[in-house]
Amino acid sequence: MKGACDTHVHFYNSSYPVAPTATLLPPNASVDDYLAVQAALGLDRVVIVQPTTYGTDNRCQLEAAARLGESARAIVVIDNSVSDQELKAMSEIGVIGARFHMLPGGAVDWDQLDLVASRIAPFGWHVQLQMNGHALGKRRDQLLRLPCPLVVDHVGRFMPPASPSSPAFQVLLDLVDAGAHVKLSAPYESATDADHRYPEVSECIETLVKRAGDRLLWASNWPHPGQTDPPSHADLERLRNSWLPDERVRTQVLVTNPSVLYNF
Repeated sequence: MKGACDTHVHFYNSSYPVAPTATLLPPNASVDDYLAVQAALGLDRVVIVQPTTYGTDNRCQLEAAARLGESARAIVVIDNSVSDQELKAMSEIGVIGARFHMLPGGAVDWDQLDLVASRIAPFGWHVQLQMNGHALGKRRDQLLRLPCPLVVDHVGRFMPPASPSSPAFQVLLDLVDAGAHVKLSAPYESATDADHRYPEVSECIETLVKRAGDRLLWASNWPHPGQTDPPSHADLERLRNSWLPDERVRTQVLVTNPSVLYNF
């Protein structure tokens, strides 16, 4: 599909130092490796996300973004020590957001969220958040007050899986109603399924699609860090089509929504 975007991938290169906070050390995964995935899935654009492996050292992802050029955007991990000059320079090479991974391995904690959000808002960036969705209720008011857009990873990453009627999932819907985006990605982070169908997560996605198709994004989460049995290209495509059976909505999620949010 022309203009289709994968909104969450990582690159790994053992020549870069590993952060002391890192819990995952995946094998090398290069731009050339990903280009084959991109072609197999019929994608044109990509959003490169700083993995926890490198902490706040964003060089590996920015190097990949530079190689991919205008077809790529990047999400970095920073703290409040970053200078405005650094933010400006990163903006000029396609950085569009700051990631907060509020799980083991994350390099930046909750005490930095409001500070960083206020710093990146003038540059048109957004906050990308990954956490256990069952804790969203504790952070609801803080997240609703953010001065910049919010993107929630991996269908909320509810561990264990949530149902559409669960209180925590209702908080995610509150955030979506207030303007947050949600990535339809990595269902294996919430549920285990040898057949790669993830019915519990798919049920929540069905609710999100009905509720706010204009707030949804799709991502492969390649190269599936930490997964011993990752979904195949065929699994990813089958899941994508089952989540987005309507062609108009599929185009909206794959092309229109990311084009606007990531300023392609």
